[in-house]
Amino acid sequence: MSELIQNEAYKREELKKIIQRLHDGESVSRVKKDFDTLIKNVSAEEIAAMEQALMQAGMPAEEIQRLCEVHVTVFENSLESQGRPEKLSGHPIHTYMAENNAARNSLRSLTRAYRRLLFPWGRSQKGIDAFTKAIEDFRKILIHYTRKENQLFPYLEAAGFDAPSKVMWGKHDEIRALFREIDENLKNQDFGGAAWKARVLSGKAQKMFFMEEHILFPTALRKLDEKTWVTIRRGEDAIGYAWIKPGSLWDPDVVEARLMSQKLEAAGTTATGGAPSQEAAAGGTTAQGTATEGAAAGGAPSQDGSPMAAPAAPKQAASTTAVPVPPDQVPGAVKLGEGWMTTEQIDLMLKNLPIDVSFVDEYDRVLYYSDNPERIFPRSPGVIGRNVANCHPPKSVHIVQRIVQAFRNKEKKVAEFWLELGGTFVHIRYFPVYDAQGKYRGTLEVSQDVTGIRALQGQRRLLDWD
Repeated sequence: MSELIQNEAYKREELKKIIQRLHDGESVSRVKKDFDTLIKNVSAEEIAAMEQALMQAGMPAEEIQRLCEVHVTVFENSLESQGRPEKLSGHPIHTYMAENNAARNSLRSLTRAYRRLLFPWGRSQKGIDAFTKAIEDFRKILIHYTRKENQLFPYLEAAGFDAPSKVMWGKHDEIRALFREIDENLKNQDFGGAAWKARVLSGKAQKMFFMEEHILFPTALRKLDEKTWVTIRRGEDAIGYAWIKPGSLWDPDVVEARLMSQKLEAAGTTATGGAPSQEAAAGGTTAQGTATEGAAAGGAPSQDGSPMAAPAAPKQAASTTAVPVPPDQVPGAVKLGEGWMTTEQIDLMLKNLPIDVSFVDEYDRVLYYSDNPERIFPRSPGVIGRNVANCHPPKSVHIVQRIVQAFRNKEKKVAEFWLELGGTFVHIRYFPVYDAQGKYRGTLEVSQDVTGIRALQGQRRLLDWD
């Protein structure tokens, strides 16, 4: 831990030196190489944290802003030398490939471990411990698969390429099933069975490497434009990463600024090649600007693959008196069935419910999920606008369709499931939503960890905080 702290302190000090060199008049080209070396294995979040730490230490924001030009120059030069953005650290495909390289290393350790367990003489406690450690490490590959399912597949579907959702997701589930079977073998001390299942797992994982690197990733690069990759990158953190952290050389903010600049240049030139239009010269909003704002939010793609920008929530004015205004007069308040709330209050309320909530509209599109920090099932912004059938493994699609159709026909009022998941007991329920005229308007999904509720006994009638 102390080494980590010292390393972060060293990076901050080096960043401070670079800023000082810029302040002293040294050119961007002179400091670019040192900055490039510093950020090569540093994520965008770490750079932001270092900048924040420097500001808290008293460095003016104007000085730190000098780094922007350096960062852009490093990006442009790297793109020019590499030729393809996916070769730059930070690009989603670069991250997937880096994870695959780490996964191969992990798989080699697992292979050595399971080969020992295939034979009775290799099943010592040391061998069993090595296998258990190796299988837990390789289990991180499931994060890689989950991010693909939630933050890459939706954009390929919007581009008219839905084969991965229908085929590759099923292969992911085969691998997930093997992990569960290995866990069961270990629980029953069937170490030979666990080793054989690990051998099968290894084969399937290696085939997945090939399918990704020779089919999925090249196709994604052909079908998705740079604007879409910006949106994908901004939603990836919601799922997380396996073994590695994405770099910052391919920075979505820098890429978006470059795309905006190119768009404004193209839109601002008259048909005769003359001066920019008044709107472009004044920095006016363009159609691209609106789409970019949607991308910045990490939102879902529309049917043509472009991000759908959500309207900005109105900000509630700060109260200047001791007496708050009536709820129906609060700026931005929305009339609900009973009461008034701002969109910010509604969002906060939903995020703080002790349940996970998702809503699918009458067109079978996912419109909302509550992004609370302790979600039971992972979600990312790519799911918004996606057909609900594509949000589930192929083997479960017919169940989803049956539930939705029963709700449309008003044949059922609820569908519920429960399962044990990682030591917790999870209760999942689906409810139909109808409007005042009885027309089907969508389906509400509610998931809840009820482990503690199931364990309750007796009664408690008084507050027990002390």
